[in-house]
Amino acid sequence: MLVLFVVACSKEQVAPASDDDDSDAKLPESEVVSEPDGEEVIQDQPIEQSVDEVTEPLYALNAVWAFEPIGDANPKAVLLTIDDAPDKYALEMAKTLKELDAPAIFFVNGHFIDTEEEQAILKEIYEMGFPIGNHTKTHANLKQISEEEQREEIQMVSDIVEQVTGERPKFFRAPFGVNSDFSKALVKEDSMLLMNWTYGYDWEKQYMDANALADIMVNTELLHDGGNLLMHDREWTAAALKDIVQGLRAKGYDLIDPATIQGVED
Repeated sequence: MLVLFVVACSKEQVAPASDDDDSDAKLPESEVVSEPDGEEVIQDQPIEQSVDEVTEPLYALNAVWAFEPIGDANPKAVLLTIDDAPDKYALEMAKTLKELDAPAIFFVNGHFIDTEEEQAILKEIYEMGFPIGNHTKTHANLKQISEEEQREEIQMVSDIVEQVTGERPKFFRAPFGVNSDFSKALVKEDSMLLMNWTYGYDWEKQYMDANALADIMVNTELLHDGGNLLMHDREWTAAALKDIVQGLRAKGYDLIDPATIQGVED
């Protein structure tokens, strides 16, 4: 079976076959890769638990960027992820997911969290119970910049996320799925789980429509147990999100709580 390994956050580039291959490709599976002030305010509770609550790992990321169950965990489960947040629609998407009791990771870019207003949105998303992942400062191709620039791209985002939320990111996804040996070591040093994806479509022209996107995300032949689903902060994705979640559940898939993913220190 083929697993689609495609563009993250850009409709003009295709993610590499591996960290050492920048060619455009669709690859065999074996190669793939969230306060108001005032008295008596009741804060929203997290989707299932506090993002910093210690939880026994139930899923482990494998070599093709999918998730395998640990012990008796349900194998028929997928992870939802949102990249390029919080641009224009991330908060709306977080509210939709919250209403649906659907967990997800929001991967943020530094250029979307450099103002007080943007940081307030980031904090709101986090306080709804969604973990914040690191997606670099400027969405640069890490293999095309110096090691010092890579360090700034990664650490600057983790520092701001920690400043705003009180917690450093536990997950990292490189732009375009391209990592360098240096970035991989730096990510591991900062105790983040390096993550790519198994499939996604919302950057392709034919899927920049809510109905078309919801259909392909749920009915693609690439949907399989442990899928690592890539979506973005986009208008059409926000509009399709409810149907995507409901469609996956109708097919019997559970949604993986990121708090149950085995991290680098587990």
